[in-house]
Formats: sequence, structure tokens, C-alpha cells
Amino acid sequence: MQLTSSAFAPNGTIPRQYTCEGGNVSPPLAWSGVPDGAASLVLIVDDPDAPDPAAPRMTWVHWVLYNLPVACRGLDEAVGELPAGTLEGLNDWKRTGYGGPCPPIGRHRYFHKLYALDAVLPDLRNPDKKALEQAMRGHIVAEAQLIGTYQKGA
Repeated sequence: MQLTSSAFAPNGTIPRQYTCEGGNVSPPLAWSGVPDGAASLVLIVDDPDAPDPAAPRMTWVHWVLYNLPVACRGLDEAVGELPAGTLEGLNDWKRTGYGGPCPPIGRHRYFHKLYALDAVLPDLRNPDKKALEQAMRGHIVAEAQLIGTYQKGA
């Protein structure tokens, strides 16, 4: 599978409009190569460099989506209505939806991870990343990753 964005190149800078310093809207994402045996997709966006890339202590979760239909080939910029059947999990602000990059110090990496699963997951009732990853265990048939970076004021 391949995951791309028309807004930033792999390992490139995420434009300000997708961050807390801009409109804080989700970037456009597109994917291809979903395997034939896949039944659903999962998207997790997180930052392993929190709070300081020089001394990371945690991974901050920005977005959690699951049960995306395999026929879906991406998400529009500032996605409002999610594809039918898609369920949301909680980010580290303890809410659903996208929360853009907002690093307190330094340039952080933001991992956009797409997983193809061989199952449609049950309604996990707004799971956090850990609970979703546990439910995914043993069901991942393919994955793709897109990394973008951001530094406030840069």
C-alpha cells in the first residue's frame, strides 16, 4: 500500500494550515494498493517526538479512525463527513476528530499510518490508540506510512 498527501512530500514540512497555528484542519490524504483480502482500513496519526524531539517522553496521538471502507481511496482536506461506516477514536486531547501539529519545542515528526485489516472491527465506543491497536492485533494484512514534520514559527 502507498499513502500520500498532495499537501506535503514524504518527510516534508506539513503546511501551517493543517496545524494549530493555521486552520487546524486535516490534510488531504490518498492511498492505493489496498490488498484484495482487506475488509476495512484504520488511520492513526501520531507524534513520537513529544514533548521535545531532543528528549521524547511520549507519543502524542492526533487522529484515530477505523472501519474506513476499503473502497475509500482517501480523505479530502478538512474532511467534514467521514465515509459511511467509519468510526472515530479519541486523540490525546480526549476528543474525536483531527488535532493538528502543535509542537511545544523543536521540529516534530508526524506519522500518518494506514492499516488494512482482514476484518471490520466492532464498535469500540471511541477507543484510544492503545485499545484500537489491541483490537487490530492479528488482523493487519498491509500497512503504509507517510511522515511529515512541523516546527512552530518555522
